[in-house]
Amino acid sequence: MSASQTLGGSSRCGRAIGPSLDKIVKNAAWRKHSHLVSACKSTLDKLESLSDSSSDPISPVFGLSSADAEFVLQPLLLALDSAYPKVVEPALECAFKLFSLGLIRGEVDRPDNINSSTTSQSTIVFKMIEGVCKSGGLGEEMIELGVLRVLLLAICAKSVLAQIMVIVFSRVDEDSMDIYIGRVSVSELLEFTDKNLNEGSSIQFCQNFINEVMEVSEGVPVPNFRLWSPSSSTELQSGHVSAFKSAEEKTDGDDSELNNGAGTEIHGGSKIREDGFLLFKNICKLSMKFSSHQYPDDRILLRGKILSLELLKVVMDNGGSIWYSNERFLNVVKQYLCLSLIKNSALSTMAIFQLQCSIFMNLLSKFRSGLKSEIGIFFPMLILRVLENVLQPSFLQKMTVLNLLDKMSKDSQIIIDIFVNYDCDVDAPNIFERIVNGLLKTALGPPTGSTTTLSPVQDITFRHESVKCLASIIKSMGAWMDQQLRIGDSYLPKSSESDVATENHLALNGEEGNASDFELHPEVHSELSDAATLEQRRAYKIELQKGISLFNRKPSKGIEFLTSTEKVGGAPEEVASFLKNTTGLNETMIGEYLGEREEFPLKVMHAYVDSFNFNGMDFGEAIRFFLRGFRLPGEAQKIDRIMEKFAERYCKCNPSSFTSADTAYVLAYSVIMLNTDAHNSMVKDKMTKADFIRNNRGIDDGKDLPEEYLGVLYDQIVKNEIKMNADSSAPQSKQAHSFNRLLGLDGILNLVNWKQNEEKAMGANGLLIMQIQEQFKAKSGKSESVYHVVTDVSILRFMVEVCWGPMLAAFSVTLGQSDDRVATSQCLQGFRHAVHVTAMMGMQTQRDAFVTSVAKFTYLHCAADMKQKNVDAVKAVISIAIEDGNYLQEAWEHILTCLSRIEHLQLLGEGAPSDASFFSASIAETEEKTSKTLGLSTLKKRGTFQNPAMVAVVRGGSYDSTTVGVNNSGLVTLEQINNFISNLNLLDQIGNFELNHVFAHSQRLNSEAIVAFVKALCKVSISELHSPTDPRVFSLTKLVEIAHYNMNRIRLVWSRIWSVLSDFFVSVGLSENLSVAIFVMDSLRQLAMKFLEREELANYNFQNEFLRPFVIVMQKSSSAEIRELIVRCISQMVLGRVSNVKSGWRSVFMVFTAAAADERKNIVLLAFDTMEKIVWEYFPYITETETLTFTDCVKCLVTFTTSRFNSDVSLNAIAFLRFCAVKLADGGLVCNGDNSLDASSIVEVNNVSDVNAFNDKDDHASFWIPLLLGLSRLTRDPRSAIRKSSLEVLFNILKDHGHLFSYSFWTSIFNIVIFPIYNSGYDKRDINMHDDQYSPASGSLHPEGSTWDSETYAVAAEFLIDIFVRFFNMVRSQLPGLLSVLTGFISNPVQGPASTGVAGLIRLTGDLGSRLSEAEWRVIFLALKEAATLAVHGFAKVLRTMDDIEVPYISHTSAEVERSSDHELTNDDFDDDNLHTAAYVVSRTKSHIAMQLLIVQAVHDLYKMHQQTLSAANITILLEIFFSVAVHANQLNSERVLVKKLQKACSILELSDPPTVHFENESYQNYLYFLQNLLVDNPSVSDEMGIEPKLVALCENILQIYLNCTDSVRQQAVIQPVLHWILPFGSAKKEEMASRTSLVISALQGLTSLKGNSFRRYVPRFFPLLVDLVRSGHTSTDVQRALSHIFQSCIGPIIVE
Repeated sequence: MSASQTLGGSSRCGRAIGPSLDKIVKNAAWRKHSHLVSACKSTLDKLESLSDSSSDPISPVFGLSSADAEFVLQPLLLALDSAYPKVVEPALECAFKLFSLGLIRGEVDRPDNINSSTTSQSTIVFKMIEGVCKSGGLGEEMIELGVLRVLLLAICAKSVLAQIMVIVFSRVDEDSMDIYIGRVSVSELLEFTDKNLNEGSSIQFCQNFINEVMEVSEGVPVPNFRLWSPSSSTELQSGHVSAFKSAEEKTDGDDSELNNGAGTEIHGGSKIREDGFLLFKNICKLSMKFSSHQYPDDRILLRGKILSLELLKVVMDNGGSIWYSNERFLNVVKQYLCLSLIKNSALSTMAIFQLQCSIFMNLLSKFRSGLKSEIGIFFPMLILRVLENVLQPSFLQKMTVLNLLDKMSKDSQIIIDIFVNYDCDVDAPNIFERIVNGLLKTALGPPTGSTTTLSPVQDITFRHESVKCLASIIKSMGAWMDQQLRIGDSYLPKSSESDVATENHLALNGEEGNASDFELHPEVHSELSDAATLEQRRAYKIELQKGISLFNRKPSKGIEFLTSTEKVGGAPEEVASFLKNTTGLNETMIGEYLGEREEFPLKVMHAYVDSFNFNGMDFGEAIRFFLRGFRLPGEAQKIDRIMEKFAERYCKCNPSSFTSADTAYVLAYSVIMLNTDAHNSMVKDKMTKADFIRNNRGIDDGKDLPEEYLGVLYDQIVKNEIKMNADSSAPQSKQAHSFNRLLGLDGILNLVNWKQNEEKAMGANGLLIMQIQEQFKAKSGKSESVYHVVTDVSILRFMVEVCWGPMLAAFSVTLGQSDDRVATSQCLQGFRHAVHVTAMMGMQTQRDAFVTSVAKFTYLHCAADMKQKNVDAVKAVISIAIEDGNYLQEAWEHILTCLSRIEHLQLLGEGAPSDASFFSASIAETEEKTSKTLGLSTLKKRGTFQNPAMVAVVRGGSYDSTTVGVNNSGLVTLEQINNFISNLNLLDQIGNFELNHVFAHSQRLNSEAIVAFVKALCKVSISELHSPTDPRVFSLTKLVEIAHYNMNRIRLVWSRIWSVLSDFFVSVGLSENLSVAIFVMDSLRQLAMKFLEREELANYNFQNEFLRPFVIVMQKSSSAEIRELIVRCISQMVLGRVSNVKSGWRSVFMVFTAAAADERKNIVLLAFDTMEKIVWEYFPYITETETLTFTDCVKCLVTFTTSRFNSDVSLNAIAFLRFCAVKLADGGLVCNGDNSLDASSIVEVNNVSDVNAFNDKDDHASFWIPLLLGLSRLTRDPRSAIRKSSLEVLFNILKDHGHLFSYSFWTSIFNIVIFPIYNSGYDKRDINMHDDQYSPASGSLHPEGSTWDSETYAVAAEFLIDIFVRFFNMVRSQLPGLLSVLTGFISNPVQGPASTGVAGLIRLTGDLGSRLSEAEWRVIFLALKEAATLAVHGFAKVLRTMDDIEVPYISHTSAEVERSSDHELTNDDFDDDNLHTAAYVVSRTKSHIAMQLLIVQAVHDLYKMHQQTLSAANITILLEIFFSVAVHANQLNSERVLVKKLQKACSILELSDPPTVHFENESYQNYLYFLQNLLVDNPSVSDEMGIEPKLVALCENILQIYLNCTDSVRQQAVIQPVLHWILPFGSAKKEEMASRTSLVISALQGLTSLKGNSFRRYVPRFFPLLVDLVRSGHTSTDVQRALSHIFQSCIGPIIVE
């Protein structure tokens, strides 16, 4: 040890100052500097006695008192003031030592600026610095260099060095010396270290110093050093380079792992960049220097490490484009800077950790595209490890991580890129998901019951910071989404718009002046991807991780799942490859699966072992290599199977190693046992080498393996345990260990945790470093190395699916538990941004969850518990409504519910009466109440809070309850009331402007949003109105307001809005609460009045839709008050806005139509009064724009005609219909080209409509149908006056305006209007139809609900015939229908209609006369014939009903019937049913006979009137009619059994007998007269038709019928010839014979009338009948006289001849 080193004593200060003072003494001039020399010697003596034991906090020198420090430093001050270079130089060297060793402390400030407490300390330091500066003026180069060294070190050494870094690397970036250099920020430089300097004014001093130096240097021209050699550089530059070169030489041996990567010594380029490259590399190497085991507390080395990291931070902060565009510099970042971060990650020094995080943030911001794999390693290592430590974190470390995450979350592109490149990458960890989940865990704090090292304050700080980070993340996601939507304005992928995205993102990051690296050089390892591809990749990753997780619990199930989802192939080789190469699999479960004995796992195990190549490996090395991927199972049999296959594989790869595989198998088992024995702490007696050798004797086919071989193997196992790659020397929690294994991060976190608790800067494990570098190499060829860039906003959907749950939980818990204004504000901001993102992305579930949560936190449902944070939540709800209203959709219901509750509470705060009072009280009482508003104090005094509605509000309830507190019973306490009142005052912060702004803002909502808004408001309004305790109208009034606000929207949108409102008004208008329904209808009236102020163009239908709710409520409401109100509302609207009503007329008339059919008389009269004004005064307005409304008007009037309350209303309505017909005929309607009725206007009659009627081309043809049809139906009214009036008006209209109708329209009128009058409904029991088509003849003349009298029949028939005759040329085709009506009259059993039918037919033919064609005559006669024939068929079915009725004393044969006596019958002989049947048959028989005779009479009269115009063919039809009727009459009378039954029934019922004999006589009599008339009147036609034979045959038939009356007598004479007397007839027989006398006489006269030749020709045919008449003893004298005449006048002459 030299003498100079012993000067100054044992103190650190003495060892630094002593040698310098000795040198000053030697160099000083004794005479000139005697005082200096004396002071130096005194100081040296003083230092010998001082030590470091004393400590004074205000002393300027460490380890000395203030007095000693001032005494020791005095010689140095004198030496600096000496201006003698030989003395100044050692003084400067001494000052340098003192500052470099940290022995000088204190602020550098002027004495006049310092406090008295630090006067001594600061004065000494200032004087020393001042002396150093003055010595710089000596002009000596060495002195100047020394001054510079001291100043750099003493005042701002770190700042100047940082500035030098900025200068160097700015030149490197531009490859030029002459550039502008930025200023380093001293405060940022000292952010993590030198905190004591931050507290004084030294930062400003250093910053000013840096600025002054840089300003001076800017004016000095700098030559271009690009071509200079290193030896030509300036001294400063050379000094730095040489220093770093020496450092590189010292570190080369220690950092050999750097050479494992690709070489970075890439030569070429300018010297400036090469120097910069070397400088950066050596700074990285300096940052990786660690203290040795001999000197673990080397603080100088630690300070150097921190300084190196600070300089690296400065370089990264100020790096230019060279770092992004030059592959060489990017590689040096990868291989040196990243390695430095890995090696320093094991240190727990806070400054180093903070610097690492800061550098990592720089890498993340600028290098993430080129360092994708590295960032995937660093993130879990630096950030997630600390973030996920909830129970025992380092406070400063976690705060650093949270601050970094906060900074990172403000860069939206970083957030997006992390998710895209890691969470969507199969080979990368889920960084974004883990960040969010880690922040959630931090926000929730340590679990209840767990032990933590955190203080309550620290825990609260962590919670608030994590919530802040989550809010920033969701805010950044929203900002990125908004930016991308502004760029592309669509959801389409924007891969072709990368330039625009880059430009926009540069602007977004303009705050920091730095852009992301991929945007500056997108060609480096990056590619644009669309969201669909990323979605597939993420789905694949999620499913793969699901399979891995399942495998780690149940291996067989996991493999089955992975193969079924095609994540792993089904072949054993593919499964084995998956087990061998996939990260995240549990090694124990791999071993368990490989040891299974089932067929497939066994094949997998064989494939797994066969995949290893043990060629050339030592046995111990091979088994170690084999077992590093899984853990052997515990079951011996499983181990046996695995080792057996291993031995086979090893021997196959190394055939000469052992005699057989058995040897390898036994040895493998031995090695496993030895490994367990040697390294298991539970085994006390360890196996020795001799034991191991002895245990393995004779295993090589009976021979021993060499002892040396076994001994070496033993030593390898004992010294180095066989273990898996992931076996950790530092314990981790089970959950964390499992999760990290799943992501493949075990080795990395092992590195971080390695001996970390020792807190020694000893460096990281070199083997793990190499493994991480191998991971980097392996991942470089995978998809993870490709950096993906996404501009498609739909990627946010996947991000939200990951983060929305944790964010919702964090925000909700914090907002619920914390009252801190800042924390709750952050939560509410998070809610707002989350709603924004989820709403814009259309994620309904997530959006509704956030909106519901923030709505619940308003506490409006339980105002007594409200706090300031709840008021802030209310403000957030309003902000959400304003900012994101276009995308809220169904979530609007929660927003509007909050607004409704706010208004309710505000009303309570103002003391205003509730809406329920308006519903329950009269109008006068309501006005009185509203004029006297009550304050809260008044309400409190009067006990208003104790009414049920108020109690419900004060008590509160759940958020979802429609009416809060309804089920709560009892009164509220005074304390509850006081809390409620004080909280109501909080709501004063929410003004009416904010509340109403949401509704006024609805004008700005888009078309989809306004519809959703209205739907939600309708729901809220319904819940308000249906409240059982406190119905309210707030939302209802707002509905009217927003309808008014949005009335100017386009019609398509407004139609959708009104569709919702219409359903709402209908629903509430039909409410059981009458007051609510009335209020709603009045609100609808107000809205309708506003809408009617707008003009509507022609052919639009919106007014009709707008008024439709009135129609529906009018039709469905059971409340007379509501219906009356609607009528009054419509009347007011129409009469007040009649000129504006266009399409609305339809709804108006529909309302009045419903009113016309109402049960209340006052409603009917009220509606009719309005209709009267409309028709008389405003009729032109009805059809001004749309003529179809005329039809609605007519329908309404027709309905009024059926009013049963007042005949005057009906008659007036009929008159109005006549008025409408006049207007229609006069052309008062506007023609719009297409006036045909639509399907809704077609009125069907009996479900049959004439389609032709509605295709008519005539003007207004379609408008006549409803009018005429209404009158037609009115003819069935039960009131006689109405029937007659409607008939008269209908036919008068047809008569007056029929000339306007075309042929086709007349056809429609007859089929739809006229014929149904006479044929409305028919009785199928009586009439047998031959087809299913509509036929006017198929009706009975007894319309439903009415009974026509004879007078009505006569009038109806007269009107019909008048119309037909008047417009015969147009309507002659309807003759068959007309005839059917008339024949229907004739067929009527009532005598009056039948006579009317005959008279009508006679009049019809009489008026038309010769205008009828032969064919039409034929139609007339055929109609009569068909009527007679159809009647016969129907009547025959009626008669058959008597067959089953048995009557006593009546035989079933005619002969017996004739012989039966007139036995009297009683009621007992007929049961009731039979008697009713017989009565019905009797009645039908009489009606049928009368109808048949009427037809015969009609035919006879028609012939008499028109015999000259009738053709032979038509006369033939008449003959057929006469003949068919006569035959039918004869057959009916021949049914003697039936007739006898009817007679018996009539005697019981005291009815007259059916006139069957009269029917037969009359029909034959008319037929006989007709034939006789034909012979006389038309001889030629008679000859042509063969009338004489028909006459003779008829006479024969008549004579035979007469003779049949005596048939029984004659038969008895034949049977009993002995008897010669004649038996007398009964009374009935006598009557029959008498009635037939005239007919027989007529027949005889008819024969007499034959001419001679004719008589002679036919006499043989009827002569026997004449003889029988002569023989008959029962003939009357008139018959005998007629017989005598025929014999005398006709037969006698023939005999004489």
